[in-house]
Amino acid sequence: MTVTPANGAIEPQIADSDGAEKNISSDSRHDVPPSETATQPRGNNDPRGNKQQKNQGQPRHDKRDVHGWVVLDKPIGMTSTHAVAVVKRLFQAKRAGHAGTLDPLASGGLPIALGEATKTVPFVMDGRKRYRFTVAWGEERDTDDTEGRVVKTSEFRPSAEAIRDLLPQFTGMIEQTPPQYSAIKIQGERAYDLARDGEIVELKPRPVEIHYLALVEQEDSSHSVFEAECGKGTYVRALARDIGRILGSFGHICALRRTLVGPFGESDMIPLEQLEALCDRAASGEGSLADALLPVETALDDIPALAVTRADAARLHRGQAVLLRGRDAPNSSGTVYVTVAGRLLALAEIGNGELIPKRVFNLTGLTASPARNNESV
Repeated sequence: MTVTPANGAIEPQIADSDGAEKNISSDSRHDVPPSETATQPRGNNDPRGNKQQKNQGQPRHDKRDVHGWVVLDKPIGMTSTHAVAVVKRLFQAKRAGHAGTLDPLASGGLPIALGEATKTVPFVMDGRKRYRFTVAWGEERDTDDTEGRVVKTSEFRPSAEAIRDLLPQFTGMIEQTPPQYSAIKIQGERAYDLARDGEIVELKPRPVEIHYLALVEQEDSSHSVFEAECGKGTYVRALARDIGRILGSFGHICALRRTLVGPFGESDMIPLEQLEALCDRAASGEGSLADALLPVETALDDIPALAVTRADAARLHRGQAVLLRGRDAPNSSGTVYVTVAGRLLALAEIGNGELIPKRVFNLTGLTASPARNNESV
């Protein structure tokens, strides 16, 4: 057996209740502005229009097994849930989910897991996120972005120097109160549902980590552009709100783009139009949808890889533990992803001289092309 070291092992974690629900099927405040719902009908000319209308009179396609990641460069105006539905339809995939909601007004990286890749979603959600965002000074809104109503105003405009002097207070581990319009549950109800009903939402501050926060551009006296890299659970809208309050100018997000999610950066993103064009070419036999897929194990970049023999792989595939013996046996413990003949087999735990399977992958079906697999090495 051989161990391929990575940046360090991490324990697989199940996403918290908000994240686990958002990344598979449910709409959150991020997905649905106060003035609309996710099921609001669209015009006939909208390429993202109602699925039933679009499919009316067309033959129904059978779903198939598709395994891998598509990092969609989500356009402004599309909900994350709708984006997943579109990608799932384009690939005719049986199963899909996303690794972290993006607001409708936001653009950028939305990692969408297809098939067996959904088993690796928590690893991506636990990774760092990077954003570029613009704050409009002078107004605080109840949603902390342009979709809400104005609740506070100020004629004061902060200088670039005053903003930069304040940013260290928002770097490192900080306490952050989530926006009223968020997916956090209060006694079983989503905060955004309570806020829409006119109830006063009291959310408790919680610790979040801001790895990097910088003012990168001062467009004019009323608009400042920032870049931030943060950990799981951070609300960029809340950053804008809190910075504006301390400066005395108030503020809200008026533009937001996500440029990094875990291992996925801008170079991995594919615009929706390009993905649709690839699907059209694939349908006519001129290309393959596999070219748009990143391998399932791309989400596991921070976890060591352990290669096993075919005999050991057979035991792990049946859910049986494997004894680790011999000179090549790893002396570490924790989570590894297991490969056989270069192919992903399982997520497993090393402990007490044993390799114990936790998640076994069945990658029968459409997977990433060999070229994309080489890119991920």
